[in-house]
Amino acid sequence: MTEADRTRVAIVGAGPAGLLLSHLLAASGIDSVVLDQRSREEIENTIRAGILEQGTVDLLVSSSASSRVLTDGTRHDGIELRFAGEGHRIDFPGLVGRSVWLYPQHEVLRDLVAARLAAGQDLRFGASVERVEDADSDRPRVVGTDADGQPFEIDADFVVGADGSRSVVRPTVTGASTGGYFREYPFAWFGILCEAPPSSEELIYSNSENGFALISQRSPTVQRMYFQCDPEADPDALDEQRIWAELQSRVPGTTLREGTIFQRDVLRFRSFVAHRLRRGRVALIGDAAHTVPPTGAKGMNLAVADVVLLHEALTALLLENDDRPLDTFADVALRRIWKAQHFSWWMTSMLHVAPDASDFDRLRQLGELRSVVESEAGRTYLAEAYTGWPFETRLA
Repeated sequence: MTEADRTRVAIVGAGPAGLLLSHLLAASGIDSVVLDQRSREEIENTIRAGILEQGTVDLLVSSSASSRVLTDGTRHDGIELRFAGEGHRIDFPGLVGRSVWLYPQHEVLRDLVAARLAAGQDLRFGASVERVEDADSDRPRVVGTDADGQPFEIDADFVVGADGSRSVVRPTVTGASTGGYFREYPFAWFGILCEAPPSSEELIYSNSENGFALISQRSPTVQRMYFQCDPEADPDALDEQRIWAELQSRVPGTTLREGTIFQRDVLRFRSFVAHRLRRGRVALIGDAAHTVPPTGAKGMNLAVADVVLLHEALTALLLENDDRPLDTFADVALRRIWKAQHFSWWMTSMLHVAPDASDFDRLRQLGELRSVVESEAGRTYLAEAYTGWPFETRLA
């Protein structure tokens, strides 16, 4: 029989949610083990979007998880909504007194991995978790194989599934890997990374007759751009000239700065919320619990909000033997999750041209966009949701 390791919290998944939770738990004096089937190199070099809400940045800095977000990240004080050939700026500080930061997720992960390893975190790369047992007991158990193919078991006071949208922990909580509320959209994003200077100082969300486009950035020399496409589109089917023509046709009024395209992909649009976020002493956070379309920039920020709540609940449970915050964790977390789902759906529906859209649908959509940009209340709602609602921390 395999002798089980012992820890207070076993965290499956070394993404932003799992690593930040281990970081906050350590500051509270609670030990944890973090497991991920990927290598450190894979975790740190998988390039993903990174718009961080004000609250996320404040937490990363105040917890000493990252200082580079302020030095290497770029503060954005607004976005532009482009439609009917005109641009309309949403002024975040002027409307809600907050901003967002452009700081890619892989940079956040590099900061968190470095911070946890420097602190002596038990962080196990290449560890494949097979299942979680005894969720309804006081000693749930994680079972899997390590990077050398050797079996392991970890006894814990609590297990957290932070292992992404293909979570192996989710079935323990919901009863099935697909146990949740699901929506798939009839379009996707054709995304590129290119070597070029920025085409705009701030993000441009453009609704055009040819479909949606997003003009974003990564750094002074690398840019990220997207245009609406069919979910079944082949990312290799278009040559660079056609890609630039598609992008340019969807951002009238701005001349894009073109450069060599070195990465391309098709990003499907899906929304998901697990039927349950907790069973006994096992909980789901981050993409294991929910996913959103990228339009509203909620993904990683919503994971951080989960972490804030679960950290409070686990601190009360493990240090004070108080299970009341844990009992309300799911209900409180779901309030923000469904607000974020609505905002992401709203932004997506307002900005994209549906494949079956009629002339009425198109004109109604333009009316909606005008209702937002011509109303201080409308602009304020967009700015409030985009920059992030305050974290909820009272669970009991």
